[in-house]
Amino acid sequence: MDPNRKLDVNIIDESCWSDLEYCKNTKNWYCYGKTIAEQAAWNLAKEKGVDFVVVNPVVVLGQMLQPALNASSIHILKYLNGATKTYANATQAYVHVRNVALAHILMFETPSASGRYVCGETTVLHRGDVVKILAEYFPKYLVPTKCLDEKKPKPKPYQFSNQKLRDLSIEFTPVTQCLYDTIKSLQEKGHLPIIKEQENSKSTNISVLNQTYLICSK
Repeated sequence: MDPNRKLDVNIIDESCWSDLEYCKNTKNWYCYGKTIAEQAAWNLAKEKGVDFVVVNPVVVLGQMLQPALNASSIHILKYLNGATKTYANATQAYVHVRNVALAHILMFETPSASGRYVCGETTVLHRGDVVKILAEYFPKYLVPTKCLDEKKPKPKPYQFSNQKLRDLSIEFTPVTQCLYDTIKSLQEKGHLPIIKEQENSKSTNISVLNQTYLICSK
């Protein structure tokens, strides 16, 4: 959250932080809170001499361990259960929960790990692309087809680097698989009805879909 950073030009990496004044002025208290919490943790670690490492994930998707919904699962569920009739004119990156878990294990087990680590699959999707993927996987759900703010230009996908984690041999799950696993988990946890013969077998070739949206994001 930094208005001075050109997201279509500058690559986001571990050196990037949200602008606190901008967060306050736009009342983005979520990003404000995340930022000051991490800053406080870094200050405390320095004061106490703690070997501190931070994993900074994008929106985490995939299988849920807990029975209740969280913000990330609601982010997808609302586009499937009819809770919203439109999708936002915005872009977002995603990461599989298994990748995030592995990143934490590697941070703990790798003595040379240090600093911050951006954790995410680098395909950045517009919400319009997200709902298209959801509709292709499960066409019987009430997936919205209209953008909430069609008058504004479609924002360009931002770019970010996950090189530090890839250097530790993490292979990130394709974003299409993240979305698919999230839907299946929502079904298994009882948050989505399982409609018989709803899954579109002709449209669930995950590798083909991922290649398509990877090309689109570039």
